[in-house]
Amino acid sequence: MRQGKGKKDRYTLLPIAILDRLRQYLKATQAKEFVFEGQFGEKYNRSSIQQFTRKYAAIITGIKKRLHPHMLRHRFATHLLGGGTDLQFKQQLLGHKSSKTTEIYTRVSRRHLGQITSSGYLLDG
Repeated sequence: MRQGKGKKDRYTLLPIAILDRLRQYLKATQAKEFVFEGQFGEKYNRSSIQQFTRKYAAIITGIKKRLHPHMLRHRFATHLLGGGTDLQFKQQLLGHKSSKTTEIYTRVSRRHLGQITSSGYLLDG
């Protein structure tokens, strides 16, 4: 994401298995400025993204808990930590100025290590 909170760019990892699907989607939609554009080519607003996340996260994952988009960011950070990713690399990916902010995920991760599962199973559907 460009110019996210604090006017900082945000990055994520794109699994190779998704790349072809994304290319097909972009070709089919002929998106001009945003990967996921609204009805008139504008970016989605916050409430639309929240509705989309709640609806499709439940359908795709079967999770019954009420989800919001920021939970995906937390899950991403926790998976990075569980996978042994270097703290400085995580800090850069998450767009944190201070490593202290990134270290918060270290404490969260230790508490939930036994509950972490791979999201790779989502790629089969």
